[in-house]
Amino acid sequence: MNNEINHTDERKNPFFAKSYGTPHDTAPFNEIRLEDYEPAFMEGIRQDDALTEQIINNPEPPTFDNTIAFNIPDNLLGRVSNVFFNLLSAETNDEMDALAQKMSPILTEHANNILLNEKLFARVKAVYEQHRELSQEEQMLLEKTYDGFIRSGANLSAEDKDKLRAINTELAQLTLQFSQNNLKETNLFQLHITAQDDLSGLPDSAIEAAALAAKEKQLEGWLFTLHAPSYNPFMTYADNRELRRQMYMARNTICIHDNEYNNTDIVKRIVNLRRERVQLLGFNTYADFVLKRRMAENSDNVYQLLNDLLEAYLPTAREEVKEIQTLAQEMEGEDFVIQPWDFGYYSHKLQLKKFNLDAEMLRPYFELSRVKDGVFGLATKLYGITFKENPDIPVYHPDVTAYEVYDKDGSYLAVLYTDFHPRESKQSGAWMTSYKEQWMDEKEGNSRPHVSVTMNLTKPTETKPALLTLSEVETFLHEFGHALHGIFANTRFESLSGTSVYWDFVELPSQIMENFAVERDFLNTFAQHYQTAEPIPEELIDRIVSSRNYNAAYACIRQVSFGLLDMAYYTLSEPFDADVLQFEKEAWAPAQLLPQLPDTCMSVQFGHIMSGGYAAGYYSYKWAEVLDADAFSLFKEKGIFNQEVAQSFRDNILSKGGTEPPMVLYKRFRGQAPSIDALLQRNGIKK
Repeated sequence: MNNEINHTDERKNPFFAKSYGTPHDTAPFNEIRLEDYEPAFMEGIRQDDALTEQIINNPEPPTFDNTIAFNIPDNLLGRVSNVFFNLLSAETNDEMDALAQKMSPILTEHANNILLNEKLFARVKAVYEQHRELSQEEQMLLEKTYDGFIRSGANLSAEDKDKLRAINTELAQLTLQFSQNNLKETNLFQLHITAQDDLSGLPDSAIEAAALAAKEKQLEGWLFTLHAPSYNPFMTYADNRELRRQMYMARNTICIHDNEYNNTDIVKRIVNLRRERVQLLGFNTYADFVLKRRMAENSDNVYQLLNDLLEAYLPTAREEVKEIQTLAQEMEGEDFVIQPWDFGYYSHKLQLKKFNLDAEMLRPYFELSRVKDGVFGLATKLYGITFKENPDIPVYHPDVTAYEVYDKDGSYLAVLYTDFHPRESKQSGAWMTSYKEQWMDEKEGNSRPHVSVTMNLTKPTETKPALLTLSEVETFLHEFGHALHGIFANTRFESLSGTSVYWDFVELPSQIMENFAVERDFLNTFAQHYQTAEPIPEELIDRIVSSRNYNAAYACIRQVSFGLLDMAYYTLSEPFDADVLQFEKEAWAPAQLLPQLPDTCMSVQFGHIMSGGYAAGYYSYKWAEVLDADAFSLFKEKGIFNQEVAQSFRDNILSKGGTEPPMVLYKRFRGQAPSIDALLQRNGIKK
């Protein structure tokens, strides 16, 4: 984006245009400047306030149509917020960060002014208590709207509303600061290697990427960072144990150093503010508040799931760790005690020994452009949709590509942006988001969405294209599954569209796609050697399939540990003033399989539960795994490319958004409620 101010022309703020003049009215990233955001935010707030006044001053009695459905989809505030906050994660800078801090209390106050408006709530409540006969979707919108007001404090006293406003404002600022600290601290560390011997064990792909990273910083030698495509290969392959320890400690001490990016006090404050907020609303704990609108319903059910998984997987996970420890002792001596920075290294050695397989063997067959063709092709096989790159659609960074998505009848369906590689301006991890949601109205008809998948996959080097690991292929499939949920959205109301579903249902469309990564018939559609175009050998696929459950129990218990930590924070009913590092270690102790180090901490960088949407909801990944294993078993039964099953999944799950309760949708697709059995069988825990 161009952040420079041009004083020579009287340009108009692009956000104020009725239409952007871009293909499908996509965001005009090439025209947006930093100084455009704040005026657009303020004008969007003014327009929102005017709409609120129009609703509450309507002399007609409140009805569903003039009060609940009376909103403007894709309004100015929504449009500028979508662009700004998506770029704050994908392409930020110090000026953007500063503006975010400035706007955060203003936007929070605006949201409070709407949700705590007594006249507006009176009209909403009147409709909730007496209304015309509603469709299922209208009923869901009414319930979501009314419940949204209640859960935002509409029934509180004036004094408690003031308390709530202050809490909301502080929370918004702290969660933003948490994320910014995490990114900045991650970018601070670099392991600069100048001695060739220190590269021992590392594959050429990692060495070449590190050489390029050093060159970009105008340094000699090789540079390794804490971003996943650099960090993960180093921890898996580097023979130098001391350097592995340094990398591990750097990664696991982010935001606990004695500097401006320390998040320990912020964690305490976030946890306490969330508890205080929901106790004002009449709930005992934050988990009670969150889980009331989840499939899991309450914390007892979450703990039941986590404990069931512990019981089922822990014995196997311990055996997996023991086997790796034994191999390490065979290699290093009987006194050798495996540490967290050793696990990936010796786990890889055991995988080689047992299956003659590692990530590097597969990279040549997973060249990114071919993987993308394979993933897009999978959607074509299942749903008949096609993807066409459109270079006329503006993008926010040269790494980003924009595609038009067409339905099987040739009609336009959506815009999809892909943003694959890490950079210092991008948060770590992978996510799907929308720049525009889908909705329907009489004027525009079916207004289609603009969806984005943002990842941190291996970059190309000076001599090789981007060659992925199998894990990165799974990540791509996962985020693409979320994208399909957005692309296929087909609802009347924007707030019920696409991924606007219960949080513990939202991972089903993403996680079901991961299953394809180890399916022979799918791999054979795209996996070819990037130099010779030879298809991936059948015996290599055999090894992938036979090793799919390698360390599956360990991986499950690791996820359970995160779920336990999350629930420990958000089932607190009393003020939290414990030592964050110690609290963390006690909270997830039942699921720890390796030595816990006293001076490491995940909570201070655990964006999912501190600054993201997974607070009291991290269990969702395992909950959705139960769903996705059960759902994918139908594809396995009928054929993994079966278009009837796929169409049913599209009709009953992907297109419905939040228009019906998720268990109703799931049973309609699957014909039954899910059970944990399919997951246990898939992971080899149950025969």
